[in-house]
Amino acid sequence: MISPLKVRWLGRVSYEDGLKLQEEIVAHKMAEPQAPDELLLLEHDPVYTIGRTSDRSSLRELEALPHPLVTISRGGKATYHGPGQLVGYPLLDLRPRGQDLHLYLRLLEEFIIELLGEFQIAAERSEGMTGVWVGKRKIASIGVGVRRWISMHGFALNVCGELSGFSAITPCGLDGVEITSIERETGKVFSVEEVAAKAGECFKRFEKLGDC
Repeated sequence: MISPLKVRWLGRVSYEDGLKLQEEIVAHKMAEPQAPDELLLLEHDPVYTIGRTSDRSSLRELEALPHPLVTISRGGKATYHGPGQLVGYPLLDLRPRGQDLHLYLRLLEEFIIELLGEFQIAAERSEGMTGVWVGKRKIASIGVGVRRWISMHGFALNVCGELSGFSAITPCGLDGVEITSIERETGKVFSVEEVAAKAGECFKRFEKLGDC
């Protein structure tokens, strides 16, 4: 049976505190199978993260990074998190949802595409790549991990126009990729909290992922 979904807006949180909270929730869900699924929505202080890979070329010059680097237990290469970006951590029990990571990734993309539609942005997938795009411009990144089929990590959606943190890395290992945001695509300014509120509403339509 799929557990109820609890959505929380946390505001601005350090990466370390956000990771610690994820680990606490996952540990609780492993011990208590009936504990609610959760979606944590937040902004991070500026930080670079990279997943479980021996290929660190996406970091370019490690010593020149302007913000801290954290190696984490998700898939994927380097990305940037910072103010003006909505980060979402769905902490879901995937066992009643088919235990299918490929399906889970595609549904996260579909959720973000639907969310961006609320802002009149026609977003789409890019064949062979994980994430969400507007034309050839990448607007959202996705990287997940699981522990005993409880999901961790999640998505990062660029809301505001300040994207300079990406310039020190090769985002997701994609040479020459252009990074965009809701603000750049619409010419309108939205707060991260405003986008988070719509994200919480939209995600609830995807909470019964096993039905898809």
